[in-house]
Amino acid sequence: MTEYRTILLAEDSHADAEMAIDALREANLLNPIVHVEDGVEALDYLLRRGVYAQRPEGLPAVLLLDIKMPRMDGLEVLNTIRTHDSLKTLPVVILSSSREESDLARSWDLGVNAYVVKPVDIDQFFQAVKTLGTFWAVINETPAKD
Repeated sequence: MTEYRTILLAEDSHADAEMAIDALREANLLNPIVHVEDGVEALDYLLRRGVYAQRPEGLPAVLLLDIKMPRMDGLEVLNTIRTHDSLKTLPVVILSSSREESDLARSWDLGVNAYVVKPVDIDQFFQAVKTLGTFWAVINETPAKD
C-alpha cells in the first residue's frame, strides 16, 4: 500500500489558503493537506510539538510556505528547517506575493527548492498550485530513510 505524504501549507491569508487547497484537490491528489497559519505553527507541525506532538512521524511531501506571516515569517522558518538535521531534506517551495529581490535572494541563500510568485489571476493561481502539488507530491523522488 502506498503511503501518501502530507502537503503542508503555511499561509496566513484564509482566502489564499482556501484557493490553494481547492487547487490541490482539483489536481486529484490523494495526499492529505494540512494548513497552518504562521511560521510557529509550521515548525510545531514539523517538529511534532504542541498540538502536533501526537501526529504520525515523517516529513511532508512538500512545504508550501508564504513569506509574510505573523509571529515567525517564512524566511525564519526556512532558516530553521535548513539548520535542523531532521528537516534539512524537506522540499520547501516559497509561494508568496512578494516580488522583492531581497526575499527572492534570501530564499535561495537559505536553500529553498523553488520560489513561486502567486499569480494575481485566479486561473493562473489554480494552475500554478496544481502543478506544484503534482510535482512535489507525486513526481519528485526523495531519498529513502535509513
